[in-house]
Amino acid sequence: MKYNIIQSLKELTTGWLILFILFNSSCTGSGVTNSRSVAFNSRAIAEPVPPDPDNERWIKIALLLDTSNSMDGLIDQAKSQLWKFVNALSGTSADGVRPNLHIALYEYGNDGLSSREGFVRQVLPFTSDLDLVSEKLFSLTTNGGNEYCGKVIASSLEELIWSGDNKDLQVIFIAGNEAFTQGPVSFQSAGANAKEKSVVINTIFCGSFDEGVSTKWKDGATLTGGSYMSIEQDRKTVYVDTPFDVTIDSLNNELNATYIYYGADGNSKLMNQSMQDANAELYGRANKIERSISKANGFYANESWDLVDAYNKKNIDFNKLKESEWPEILREKPMQERIAYIETMNKKRIQVNAQINECNIKRQDFILKSSGTASTDESLDGLMMRAIREQAGKKGFQFI
Repeated sequence: MKYNIIQSLKELTTGWLILFILFNSSCTGSGVTNSRSVAFNSRAIAEPVPPDPDNERWIKIALLLDTSNSMDGLIDQAKSQLWKFVNALSGTSADGVRPNLHIALYEYGNDGLSSREGFVRQVLPFTSDLDLVSEKLFSLTTNGGNEYCGKVIASSLEELIWSGDNKDLQVIFIAGNEAFTQGPVSFQSAGANAKEKSVVINTIFCGSFDEGVSTKWKDGATLTGGSYMSIEQDRKTVYVDTPFDVTIDSLNNELNATYIYYGADGNSKLMNQSMQDANAELYGRANKIERSISKANGFYANESWDLVDAYNKKNIDFNKLKESEWPEILREKPMQERIAYIETMNKKRIQVNAQINECNIKRQDFILKSSGTASTDESLDGLMMRAIREQAGKKGFQFI
């Protein structure tokens, strides 16, 4: 009997003066768990500074998801909890500096995949483009197949560009519901390879805890010092509606208006941003709110297609952009006016981000008071954050 699975996957604005001014004006609206539990709070208090190019630290997360039959429920969890997971990561720092976040995505165990490749497919290599991660998650479908855990782990280790630095947090989350021992590659050899690359394997069995132990999912995690977890197949994400959601939703529209696309793919990336807003809302307004909060914070960065982010990253020479690469709204303007417009949108974004984050602080207070206790979330994002916190702490990462 099959259960279901897959996973889920922010710059708290600097400028505390803006936060202070907006504290009472912007929002007047009248982790952890399973495998045996810890709570986390996505509300941040002090923002780590942006990554330092000369002292970069990385969080690299590869998600290996079983897309065989009967896995729709957990795939839904992955889609609906991505932004909660990113929000929970947003306060991460190492020596006071925010690390870089890269996420990769694989699917396995689907009859629609190539048998020559062991029914394994790289859906997405490591990327910082969170909209693209969301898009690819929403593209996944299920079909019957053979679930080869050792093979998909081996493929991710061989095909992805891992950092090679033991100071970085490099983890695999593999989720499924069949025996961990199937396929042409043994999980023991895959685990040994992971250990050599300083990659930790975390396993999530979609079914009962004891069944996952007996089918070697726990052993698969133990090899690299990872966490073994089990999850209910059809658990639904529980969201709490708050008086601040309408305000955050409105601010999200203002935030979108500050994006200025550039380059050959810029306009399509801008449209995809709105598409992923709509995808998030398929699971309800509260899920879209989680995404809006992610967009207002440091891990959501789009310097490859947005002029404001590129301006802040200082990795673009505006004079080298072809006229065709500029958005139509700026093509007829002299360079001085173009840059002034980008700076205006940057200031607007700082202001809107501050308002969203201030609303979120009040929103988190409301949710905590409504539940009467800290969350003991046993859904996918809760499981993953429990493992991340434990493993990141061993490498000197801190969480707000």
